[in-house]
Amino acid sequence: MNVEPETGRGVHRVGSKEAVASVPAVRRQQPVPEQIRALSTMTDPSYVDVFTMTGGVPGRSPEQWARIMFEDVAGRAGQFIWRALLGLRLTASPHRVAGWQVADRGDDWIRLEARSWFMTGHLVVRADDEHVSLATFVRYDRPVASHIWLPLAKKHRQLAPDLLRDAHRPQQPSPRR
Repeated sequence: MNVEPETGRGVHRVGSKEAVASVPAVRRQQPVPEQIRALSTMTDPSYVDVFTMTGGVPGRSPEQWARIMFEDVAGRAGQFIWRALLGLRLTASPHRVAGWQVADRGDDWIRLEARSWFMTGHLVVRADDEHVSLATFVRYDRPVASHIWLPLAKKHRQLAPDLLRDAHRPQQPSPRR
């Protein structure tokens, strides 16, 4: 499948005809909008990004988006990155999302937090019926953090749009253990 950059629509070639499938458009917002930045309590973050997808799912809460993105879509690969590579201390619990602590929430947003010995991370998911945003905030608590996060940040920027798009598709919930 090819993606038209202007529309974000996927184009499937079938013989000599093209069938257009709806793939939600995702864009990185720079600079980060103040209304998103204000949802993190992190002072002086070392890294911030936000990706916004056009095409929400009516009635899906920010927590439901977060659970689908981080538990179902990211799954074990996400856990490996967060726990093994970033050293985040995540604790499995039905009151957490993929081990991340639910630090705060509003009607259209949720903020998840986790720490390692060298960095602090906040994930903010903001959702309404038409848009979903995923913001990542990282603070370097020790100098080694930049050497670990910066190479991973490049991969993060490649994967975040697909995380949003894959969460948009109807999901079969993962079995809860």
